[in-house]
Amino acid sequence: MISAITHTARLARAGFVFAREGVFGVVDPSLVPPPGQLALRIARIIERPGAKSGPRLSRALTMLGPAYLKLGQFLATRPDVVGVMMARDLESLQDRLPPFSQSEAEAAIAQSLERPVAQAFASFGPAVAAASIAQVHRGETERDGVRTAVAVKILRPNVASRFRRDLADFFFVAHQAERYSAEARRLRLVEVINTMSRSVAMEMDLRLEAAALSEMAENTRDDPDFRVPAVDWDRTTHNVLTMEWIDGIALSDHARLEQSQVDLPDLGRKVIQSFLRHALRDGFFHADMHPGNLFLDDAGRLVAVDFGIMGRLGMKERRFLAEILLGFITRDYRRVAEVHFEAGYVPAHHSVENFAQAIRAIGEPIHNRTAEEISMAKLLTLLLEVTGLFDMRTRPELILLQKTMVVVEGVARSFDPKLDIWKTADPVVREWIERNLGPVGRIQGAMAGAGEIGRVLAGLPAIVGRSVAVLEQLEAMTREGLTLSEETIGNMGVVESRWRTIAHWVIAAAFIGIMLAILRH
Repeated sequence: MISAITHTARLARAGFVFAREGVFGVVDPSLVPPPGQLALRIARIIERPGAKSGPRLSRALTMLGPAYLKLGQFLATRPDVVGVMMARDLESLQDRLPPFSQSEAEAAIAQSLERPVAQAFASFGPAVAAASIAQVHRGETERDGVRTAVAVKILRPNVASRFRRDLADFFFVAHQAERYSAEARRLRLVEVINTMSRSVAMEMDLRLEAAALSEMAENTRDDPDFRVPAVDWDRTTHNVLTMEWIDGIALSDHARLEQSQVDLPDLGRKVIQSFLRHALRDGFFHADMHPGNLFLDDAGRLVAVDFGIMGRLGMKERRFLAEILLGFITRDYRRVAEVHFEAGYVPAHHSVENFAQAIRAIGEPIHNRTAEEISMAKLLTLLLEVTGLFDMRTRPELILLQKTMVVVEGVARSFDPKLDIWKTADPVVREWIERNLGPVGRIQGAMAGAGEIGRVLAGLPAIVGRSVAVLEQLEAMTREGLTLSEETIGNMGVVESRWRTIAHWVIAAAFIGIMLAILRH
């Protein structure tokens, strides 16, 4: 009871901020039950003058603090939950807050690294960027008389406890909504908040961001157009992340790029192809590739920073993405439909032909337009909308991919408005398909299957040995632990050999079943 009162009091404050900023003004009263209509009228009275201008929800979430800011950013990736219009409003949400003090930053470093700042760094400057969870300082390390510039990312003081408090409020709202609303249960609001909670928990452990940097560095070490900063593991902990300082030109600085005579169309190509390589080849991509997180170094390579939000795609999702992109490129709509069914995304009771017809309605208008009018991100958006008509359940990893592609495509087109997205994507997609779905890929798949069969064969003697041991234990238990009549003992003598034979046949049948399942896979 006390917990519910506490949640309600904090949520009432949030409701007041929403009302003041005009958020409830966009709600249609006819869709709200009578008690809610009264609350809407009260909210309109509280609304401040001028609240109707600008993105109302984004403004209110920023005022409510870090957890609400992160909630808005997360919901921007879930148009299936908040609707397309609200998701677009939330896309403008800027994760920028005033920095905390230099003394607090130095105290956090000293506590985390267990040494004074002066011993950890040769120099340590003021904050250069501040967001809801952490802020970044420029510093220098020294080794053998050589100084190296580094970026030092530090978690905000007490940010974890504040997030836990606000997330508890979000869970309270989600549980109550699912309790009384069938629509809330359909949208699985508790699961949505759970997903956000896990994402935020990972962002608040900077060792995990360092691990993401390290993983992507390994994935891209041979890429000519892309790299990531190196991690200084000796100065990285749960609360502090130290990495290489990037002196390149931010992709948001168009004036400086033009002054440096950068080949802007080629830069757009690098952005698109790098993202697709990471998503398809590696199944691990940067999910926040806005221009402020991308730099161009002196060697002409893209350098990405801020690895707090990452996306992963399994082999099934990568195959799905590659085949649908190739299907739209080649206008093979039947194949695009079949891929959805093969992946299990669309239930089998639907018609492949009808689904292919719906996909054709998306693809054909694209081929009647010029290259600069074609949007791959918009195509994926329409595809996800159409699949909803065929009972395709929400796939969060595909929605995150689609939202990231919207940003990436926007960045690339800002450098070359006439960029042919399909022509740019075609070599990356075809390379992945040839390597993974062509003859070489099939051979590699067969070798992987052979390796799996080998592991099963290697383990078979142990399986048989354990099975025989179990039978012997049962036999001993029957002989020593139970009192049997002479008639029963006589019958056991008759059937003992039969049960041994049956047991061996069961083991053999199980092994054959495993072999068939592996070969069929």
